[in-house]
Amino acid sequence: MASLSTSSAPAAAAWRHWLRAFLPAQLAVNGRERLRAAVGALLGIGITAAVCHGAGLGTVSLWIVAPMGASAVLVFAVPASPLAQPWSVIGGNTLSALVGIACANWIGPVDLAAGVAVGVAIAMMFTLRCLHPPGGASALMMVLGGVTDPHVALAPVLINTVLLVAVGIVWNSATGRRYPHAQTSAPSAQRSATEADLDAVLAHYNQVLDVPRDDLLALLGETRLTGYHRMLAQTRCQDVMSTEPVTVGFGTPLQEAWALLRQRRIKALPVVDRVGRIAGIVTLADFLKAADLELHDGFEARLKDLIRWSRTVSSDKPEVVGQIMTRRVRVARADRPLVDLVPLFGSTGHHHVPIVDEDQRLVGILTQSDLVAAVFKAEREGQGQAAA
Repeated sequence: MASLSTSSAPAAAAWRHWLRAFLPAQLAVNGRERLRAAVGALLGIGITAAVCHGAGLGTVSLWIVAPMGASAVLVFAVPASPLAQPWSVIGGNTLSALVGIACANWIGPVDLAAGVAVGVAIAMMFTLRCLHPPGGASALMMVLGGVTDPHVALAPVLINTVLLVAVGIVWNSATGRRYPHAQTSAPSAQRSATEADLDAVLAHYNQVLDVPRDDLLALLGETRLTGYHRMLAQTRCQDVMSTEPVTVGFGTPLQEAWALLRQRRIKALPVVDRVGRIAGIVTLADFLKAADLELHDGFEARLKDLIRWSRTVSSDKPEVVGQIMTRRVRVARADRPLVDLVPLFGSTGHHHVPIVDEDQRLVGILTQSDLVAAVFKAEREGQGQAAA
């Protein structure tokens, strides 16, 4: 009995999972966006119907065709969709209507004509890159209505569609939605690694997605940035900083400071006072500036002359770190979230930030390498949690 219940558990779980597929998905749009789409569809259908009715198109009961309602959902509710773009709407509806009319003329049995019309319409829309779901309805409507006059595909179907798209362009643009939404891919030579990876995944997926490629790329980028922000917000500077940094004092000779930079292969030395508080920072750039090395001529000689200790009582050139150091130093507390320092590294040119405790004493230094390592670690941990 126990073995029977154990073996039936996976089947029951699979059955429940299959049933959950019938539940509607939650829409991640607010009330304002829903109202925008609904009002747009109202205007689109209303204006299209009024213009075509006033112009006396079609018959008394056919100045606007039913598939326009479905087209309005796409044009106004999902204007970024590849299925909602002007050529998809116009070509999909009009050409499918022509297919339906042809089937109504050439195929006797209505059942057979209906199936052939929709199947051929889909194949044609794929071929002509104008896949539009209401196009199938246009083809079916022509067959079921017994429409045999090809002019119906032009009036009212084509005119209906052009008017609806025109209203869609005006309304979507006025309400902050890009329409038409470009669907072209970047040339192969200009693709980034992320774009190439996405294209490979889409090729393997081999199904029609109702999301344009550029939006997928943007969503991937924003998702990654949000993940970095969340993970780095939980990391403190003290978690990733380099502890026990190499320091110098105000009176440290330039030759000694330069030797430390070379031996330790670092680019900056915090300058501290007797109690360990930050007094300044000396970097490679400070040495180059003090030696007046903007020109390449005499580079080595100028640098050696700067760091060489003068044997005279007085000297016109700098002799100690305090004379060339940068006095205004950006520091951060050890308990500060790491994410707060990302803009500092990214936009101000900083490569190293001294880290201090609550008494403003130096406890470490944070470099761009530390930040990159933290981001890499956070991404790797996030991938590990996702896999688990």
